Amino acid sequence: MTKNHPEALFEPAAITLQSLNHAAGHYENFPVASVFLPKELRAPIALIYSFARQADDFADEGDSTIEQRLSALNKFRDELDLLQAYIKPQTAFFVALGVMIRSRNLPFMPFYDLLDAFSQDVTKIRYQNFTEVLDYCSRSANPIGRLLLHLYQAATPNNIELSDNICSALQIINFLQDIAIDFKKNDGKQRIYMCQDELLKFGITEQQIAAYVNASAPVDKEWQQFMQFNLQRVRALLITGKPLGRILKGRIGFEMRMIIAGGERIITKITKVNGDIFNHRPTLNNWDWLLILTKALLKI
Repeated sequence: MTKNHPEALFEPAAITLQSLNHAAGHYENFPVASVFLPKELRAPIALIYSFARQADDFADEGDSTIEQRLSALNKFRDELDLLQAYIKPQTAFFVALGVMIRSRNLPFMPFYDLLDAFSQDVTKIRYQNFTEVLDYCSRSANPIGRLLLHLYQAATPNNIELSDNICSALQIINFLQDIAIDFKKNDGKQRIYMCQDELLKFGITEQQIAAYVNASAPVDKEWQQFMQFNLQRVRALLITGKPLGRILKGRIGFEMRMIIAGGERIITKITKVNGDIFNHRPTLNNWDWLLILTKALLKI
C-alpha cells in the first residue's frame, strides 16, 4: 500500500491527507483535487486518485516481476471484494476508501475497471489499432471521470458520454507526451501505445522509435506527420467533451474547464515542436497555467 510506512499506523483521516499529496504529486500537467474544488470534495477525490495511482504504480514502477505486479493488483481486487461484501478490509487505506464509497454512494465497477486496465498494462505492450486503444482508455481513464460525476451527483447519460470523451482524450495526450517513457517500461519490454497499423501506414518502425528515444537520430518527416495525425484526432475527441465544462456549475465546472484547457495546452505545445516529444517533452509553466486559468474563467 503506502511504501514507507506501516499500514497499521494510519487512521483513515491520515490516509486521506496522504492520498491528497499522493495524487497531487503524480499529475503534473492536469489539476487534481485542487484548491478550486469545493473543500468537501477534495478528500474523496484524492482517495479515488490515490487508488488509481497506487494500482498504476504496481503495474509500472520498480523492479517487480510480472507475477509480483499481478499479485499486488489482485490484492487490491480482494480488498474491493471485501468492501462490496460489507466485510472489513485488511488495510487502513481500504477502510477509508470504503467509508467514502458508502457515504457517497459510488459504484464499485469503475474501481474494478481500473484494476483490469492496470493488469493489462503488465502483460500487453502493443495495440493493433485505435479501437484497442479506446478500449483500454474505457477502463484506464474513463472510470475516473465517471466516479467524479457520481461524486458531483451529475452522472447523467449525456454527462457520462462527454466525460468519457474528455478522459479518453486526456489518456491519449498522456500517451503522446510519454512515448519515450513508456518505451522503456514494463521489465525492459518496450511498451508502445501508438497503433501498430498507423505506425505501418506512416512508415515508422520500432527501430526508428528506439533511435529517437536514444537520441541517435532526429525525428523525420514521417514521424512529424504521424504525430500531426494523432494530435488532430485527440484534439477533436477532447472538443467533443468540452461542453461538460459549461454543463457542470460552480467550482466543479471551473475545475473541469481547467482540466480541458490543460489538455488543449499540451496538444499545442507538442504541435509547436513538430511532435518531437523525445527532446521536448511538454510541461506546463507559469505562463501556461495563466492561459489555462484565463480560458477556464472566460469559458473559452
